[in-house]
Amino acid sequence: MASARTTSKAMGVGYRTVDGVRIRCAESDGPADRTVVLTSPWPESVYAFAPIWSVLGRRFRLFAVDLPGFGASERRDDLLSPRAMGAFLVRLVDECELGRPHLVAPDVGTSAALFAAASSPEAVASVVVGSGGVAVPIELGEPLKGWVLDPDVERFRSVDSATIVTTALETVAGYEFPHAIREDYLESYAGDRFFQSMRSARRYPDELPALAQLLPELQTPVLIFAGLRDRVVPLVNAEFLAARIPRSRLAPIDSGHFVWEEASGRFAAMIAGWVTGGYRESEGDDD
Repeated sequence: MASARTTSKAMGVGYRTVDGVRIRCAESDGPADRTVVLTSPWPESVYAFAPIWSVLGRRFRLFAVDLPGFGASERRDDLLSPRAMGAFLVRLVDECELGRPHLVAPDVGTSAALFAAASSPEAVASVVVGSGGVAVPIELGEPLKGWVLDPDVERFRSVDSATIVTTALETVAGYEFPHAIREDYLESYAGDRFFQSMRSARRYPDELPALAQLLPELQTPVLIFAGLRDRVVPLVNAEFLAARIPRSRLAPIDSGHFVWEEASGRFAAMIAGWVTGGYRESEGDDD
């Protein structure tokens, strides 16, 4: 079983300061002609991409990041909303000199990435999103629905974050989490970090309607994936995006919520195919 040190070294994990916030990121030394930026899912971290790192790292320059308040990155309260996080992603691309990357933003990164593409279409070449709540009216399964909509957020303050993370990981079929990665997920949301990270998702009722209005004008090519057996973020969320984004493609995958780990081979192949040319079929030109 890989140690934390070995996995960290293989993925080039370290820290940077972006917009005054200390963030954890992972960088590969792959070919620089195509850059793929990956935002970590909730409640996981950059190590969620460990199963696909070596495969994609041979073909692309990879830059994975724990968004502020998630994983091991520092929290800044004014960034804990989809719109604000989208603006942060644009600054990240600029400050880290990532060129015009392909942005892969599963789960909580979905709405942030779409806000980024809508506000700064020149910042990214394409967007890959999925497993994130976006539908209006909100369509989510438990426990996420409660975290987002329950009027009494304080009742979640005393919930054991280790139980939440462990329960989430137990839903991933066919993938045995290395001990080092499981421990990183637990540590990333220890204490009140999980409770504080909920702030971003609880902005969905306010901000998803605004995002929905922007989608028909979005000109960035968007690949939308969805786990067909995802009970937390049902397929209707992906279908909501596909029906509204002009240059989009829907890619259902036989998986639960954590597609990047449960169906890592299919997920990596999907990204590679999209980045090496698939996105141009949705783009409509040869730029």
